[in-house]
Amino acid sequence: MPVIELSAGTIEYVDTGGDGPVVVPVHGLLQDHTVWREVAARLGADHRMVIPTLPLGAHRHPMRPDADLSFEGHARLLGEFLERLDLRDVTLVVNDWGGPLLTAVDHPERVGRLVLTPCEAFDNLPPGLPGKFVGLAARLPGGLFMAVQSLRISAFWRLPMTFGWMVKRPIPADLRRRWIEPFRKQRAVRRDIAKYAHTTDRSRASLQVATERLRTFPRPTLVAWAADDKVMPREHGRRLAELVPHGRHVEVADSRTLVPLDQPAVLADLVREFAAAPTVERAAMQR
Repeated sequence: MPVIELSAGTIEYVDTGGDGPVVVPVHGLLQDHTVWREVAARLGADHRMVIPTLPLGAHRHPMRPDADLSFEGHARLLGEFLERLDLRDVTLVVNDWGGPLLTAVDHPERVGRLVLTPCEAFDNLPPGLPGKFVGLAARLPGGLFMAVQSLRISAFWRLPMTFGWMVKRPIPADLRRRWIEPFRKQRAVRRDIAKYAHTTDRSRASLQVATERLRTFPRPTLVAWAADDKVMPREHGRRLAELVPHGRHVEVADSRTLVPLDQPAVLADLVREFAAAPTVERAAMQR
C-alpha cells in the first residue's frame, strides 16, 4: 500500500489509479479501508478509488504524539489528504464516522459530489449504543483495551454495544482480525484512539455546526440511508436530504449502518450512477 506523510503522521491508502471519476470513501471507528473492498472491487475498473486508512483505531502507523486527533483534527487531516494528492471533483462517500461532513463543507473546491450513507449527523455523537459504549470504555482505566480484547471472541462482534447493531450479517473473520490487530499490539495506536474518544462529547457541537452548514453546500448530494439502521436514526437520512440544496434521498433495503458490507452491490451501483451525473455547474450550463 502507498503511504503519505501528513502533518499528523503516516497515512496508508489504496489508489486504484486510472482516469475515471475519483471516488474517496471514508471508514468509521475501529475500521480501515477494507470495509470498502467489495464496493471498490465493483467500481475499480472504471473509477479511481482512493481510500485512506485514517487513525481511527485500525491504523498500522501510529500518529505523532502531538497530533490533533479530535473529531475536528481528523476532519482536517482528511482535507489535507485530498489537498496533498491534489484530488479534485471528488465523490466523497461517508459511512459511520461523521467527520467528512466537516471536510466537505470546508473543501467544496475539492468535493464535487457527496454521498452520505448512515453516519453521525446532527447531535448523534457518540452515535447510538456502540458510540456510548466506546465513550464509557474510554473513561475507565484500561477500558478501551479490554473492550477490544473482548473482540477476539467472535460472538462479541454480534453484541448491540459493539458491531451487532451496525450490520445485518456477520463481519468476515479476516476483517475482524485485521481491524483489531493494530489496537491490540501497538500501545501508540491505543493512545491515538483514546485521544479521539476523549474528545467526542465536546465535538458534538462541531458535528452540529457541520450539519447545519450543509444548508449552503453547493454540490450534489446523495443520501443513501439504511432502512433498518439501529445506530444512525432513520429520520436523519430524510432530514439531511432536505437540508442540502441539491440533495436526493434513497433508502437501502436490508441493511444497517455498514452499507458497504451489507449491500456493496447496491451501493456501488448508486455511486456509479451518481458519479456520472452532471455537476451543478454543468447542469446549469446545459440548461
